[in-house]
This record gives sequence, C-alpha cells and structure tokens, in this order.
Amino acid sequence: MMGPVLAACLLIILSTAWISQANEALCKKDGGVCSCNNNKNSVDCSGKMLTAIPINIPTDTENLKLNYNKLSSFLSKAFHNLKELTYLSLSTNQLQTLPEGVFDQLVELDELHLNDNDLKSLPPGIFDKLTKMTNLDLYENKLQSLPHGVFDKLTELKTLSLNVNQLRSVPNRAFDSLSNIKTLWLDTNPWDCSCNDILYLSKWIREREGTVNGIESATCVDNKAVLDITEKDAASDCVSPNTTTAIPTSTTTPASVIYDDIHEIKVPQENFQKFLGYQEPDHLPTQPQCLMSISGYLGLMMSLMLTSAAILYVFHFLKKA
Repeated sequence: MMGPVLAACLLIILSTAWISQANEALCKKDGGVCSCNNNKNSVDCSGKMLTAIPINIPTDTENLKLNYNKLSSFLSKAFHNLKELTYLSLSTNQLQTLPEGVFDQLVELDELHLNDNDLKSLPPGIFDKLTKMTNLDLYENKLQSLPHGVFDKLTELKTLSLNVNQLRSVPNRAFDSLSNIKTLWLDTNPWDCSCNDILYLSKWIREREGTVNGIESATCVDNKAVLDITEKDAASDCVSPNTTTAIPTSTTTPASVIYDDIHEIKVPQENFQKFLGYQEPDHLPTQPQCLMSISGYLGLMMSLMLTSAAILYVFHFLKKA
C-alpha cells in the first residue's frame, strides 16, 4: 500500500507537471506554430512563414523572435501587451512600413532587429519610448531618408546599423544624442557628397574617428570617403529627400484600404480576413506541428487524470485512517 507521504509527493509532482503542461498549452494556442521556453520567458516564432503575428503570446515574454517570416505589416497595437520584452527580432521579413507608436509600450526593450526588410522610411518618434535600448539594427532595408530627431531619445544606444540602405544624407544633428555609441555602420549607402547637407555627417565622423567603430567606411557615390569631404566639395545647396515625414503619401486611396481604430494606418485588403480571425493556409500549423500540439494536449489530459487519481487516493486513505 502507498503511504500518505508518498501519495502527497505524487500529488505535488503531478500538479507541477500539470502546471507545466498548462503553460505549454497557453504558449501553443496558435496551433503549435511557436516554440516556448517558459523558464527563460522566451518565444520563438522564427521561420514559420507567418503573415500575421500569432495571438496569445504570453504577456510575460521577454525574448520574442519573429524573424524569417512573411510579415509585411501589423497593427499599431501589435506589441502593446508585451511590456516585458527586452529582445525583439523582426528581421528578414517583408515589412514596408511601421505604424506610428507600435513600439511605445516596449519600455524595457534592449535590442530591436529590423534588418533585412523593405522599409523605405520611418515614422517620426518611432523609437522615442525605447530609452533603454542598446542595439538597433536597420541594415539591408530601402531607407531613403531619416526623420529629424529619430535617434534623439536613444542615449543608451551602443550599436546602430544603417548600412546597405539608400541614404544620401542624414538630418542635421542626427547622431548628437548618441553619447554611448560604440559602433555605427554607415557603409553601402549612396552618400551624396556634392550637397552641403553631407557636411554634418562628414564632421561628425572626423570628430569620432577612432572612438566609434565602422564610421570610416562611409563613402560617397564616387567612392571618396565621407570624412574627407570639405565645404568646397559640398558646395551645392541640393534639395534632399524629405527628412521630416516618414510615412509616404498617396494622391489616391484604394477601395481595398481599411483603418486601424482612429489611426490612419493603411492595411491591405489581403490582411482584412485576418481581422476577422481567418488564417491563411501558410499560417496554419504543419502536420508535425499539429502532432506536437495533439501530443501536448494528450499529455495535459494524462496529467489531469493522474492528478485526479492521486487526489482520490489521498482522500480514500485519510477516510480509512
């Protein structure tokens, strides 16, 4: 016969297992698309061909990977329930725009990876709430300009990657607030050194040469180093791309455009079904993911049955005693 102490121990073990299974089930309410490490508050949704951000990501998640998917846009409130995030990777997707305020609730964020997307511009103030961030990756996009003051609040930033874009210049004083910057990649941009708005960048590079890594690699379209540009070289008062407005405008509004709440965030018609809860076939879990999900729920049911049996046994033993 099993003693009361052994029965109590079994009850504790089974209860712990049940809680673990419940947490895993919570993490996989999206059909098992993402994998979760509850001990590290980490959720990995990378490489799942996602066209929309999965729902029911645990609110205490600190590390979220959404890289290597097919995300082209998301709502302005996509991350508003994930206030504990310190790491967010959206790299290697198909992002063309970012909604204004989409990162405003991520006040604990330390790293943000937006590289390898199709971003042509950034909304003003998009990073203003991310005052603790130390690493920002924007390389390999299609950025043509930067909003004035876009990095002003990032005083803790140590690494900034702007290489492999289409930048011709940066706004005046664009990097002045980056007092802790250690690495700034600027190469592989078509820096226009014939226009006088390049003079700020040239002077900034010269002043920090040897203390900030990567900046010397910035070259003009004629392969001359940006740091060597003088006022004589950049004598023209050119009309540069608009650096005050990051959201491109259009003269026509397609009938297939809808809006998110009161914000004028344009959402393609192809995403409308997602607002109604429809998931496209490439967002559905694969057969192995389905099997994993089913096995998880079977495990949960088994834990419940064993826990119930242990409880009944304890009550039966106490009643006999």
